[in-house]
Amino acid sequence: MEYAMPDAYEATDRTVPTRAKERARYDREQVHSILDAAYVCHLGFVRDGAPVVLPTLFARVDDHLYVHGSTGSRPLRMAGEADPGLDVCLTVTHVDGLVLARSAFHHSINYRSVVVHGTAHQVTDATEKRTALDALVDHVVPGRSANSRPANAKELAATAVLRLDLSEVSAKLRSGGPNDDPEDLSLPYWTGVIPVTSHRGTPIPAADLDESIELPGYLAAQH
Repeated sequence: MEYAMPDAYEATDRTVPTRAKERARYDREQVHSILDAAYVCHLGFVRDGAPVVLPTLFARVDDHLYVHGSTGSRPLRMAGEADPGLDVCLTVTHVDGLVLARSAFHHSINYRSVVVHGTAHQVTDATEKRTALDALVDHVVPGRSANSRPANAKELAATAVLRLDLSEVSAKLRSGGPNDDPEDLSLPYWTGVIPVTSHRGTPIPAADLDESIELPGYLAAQH
């Protein structure tokens, strides 16, 4: 009998915002969609009593997040040394629009964000490690892991992977126009939203690419 995952993550003291609580979301599908649309996350942890936040690539596989790096990097080394792991906070943010109000105070940003709290563990299982590394490649360019040389034994030995389970997690969103005070509505200033979007450009072949090698279909379909 298969276990059915709940539709939403459970709210905790750490995932309920102190301000604008109405913007918080715990819906599993929405959280996943925000994570899957991002390339870079920020991984926060404490080292020698001081906070450290590092930008890094990540990938989601089901209800797990994976990040990778050199075996000598601080968070990956610390997660392997710590028992039972490394306490972290991982975040992603998308900026969707610049909100210009009549007053400087009410200027804002339309955004989608996710915050994940938990304990990161170093992946030691060889099969899971390869699955995670393939997922990291495919998260950036879907289909690429099957169309490139996989890591060899030396490269695998030099690479560490962390797994962070999606358990204590929440999303937060803002959309819509400015929220000016009623007394400011007659002020003669332009107000509205400037949309912010990102897109993939046309692939640029490497200078040493053999001219006989055509652009793969999975790349042609993504720009």
